[in-house]
Amino acid sequence: MRLLPCGDVAILVELDDAAGRRRLDTVLRRTPLVGVVDHVPAARTVLVKVASPDDLQGVAARLRALDLRDVDDASAAPDAPSLRLAVRYDGPDLPDVARHLGIHPAEVVTRHTGQLWTVEFSGFAPGFGYLVGDDGGLDVPRRDSPRTRIPPGSVGLAGPFTGVYPRPSPGGWQLIGHTDEVMWDGAREPPALLLPGRRIQFVEVSG
Repeated sequence: MRLLPCGDVAILVELDDAAGRRRLDTVLRRTPLVGVVDHVPAARTVLVKVASPDDLQGVAARLRALDLRDVDDASAAPDAPSLRLAVRYDGPDLPDVARHLGIHPAEVVTRHTGQLWTVEFSGFAPGFGYLVGDDGGLDVPRRDSPRTRIPPGSVGLAGPFTGVYPRPSPGGWQLIGHTDEVMWDGAREPPALLLPGRRIQFVEVSG
């Protein structure tokens, strides 16, 4: 665990791997540390926000004292049921993804729908979940030229992750399809459909 100052009221905690990040996330959700007001997990880091600059030193000491070795790194949302998401695989980057992987576009769809995905963490925008697949096989780079506007519901790939854009935004993920499901609804409880820990099955639909 490495602690890096991040402004006057935050600490960026770097972990060795995703499992370590899940364990720290679990600890901070179950037993919030004194002085911590919020935390934001990412792939292998957790941004910890403190109440005031005076709390930085104390929070850093409490973080260093944590023993994450025996922490259960199970799902952050164990009670969230698995979810089937209907997707039309008509994304503009589907042919490029297939070429990069050396397979037919239909095989990209088969790999995407043929495995369960887990929401590892949220970030980038409210409701945007980073999902990792049980079987992999779809690791592709981001686009060289990000788009200035991606429609909501767009399903993309980037590195080992898949994700669904919750609202119009710029982005550099490879778009392979879209869904009509609403990823973020402020009137819903909870607002985010893709909760960390939720298991997702993508299902191909036509039309």
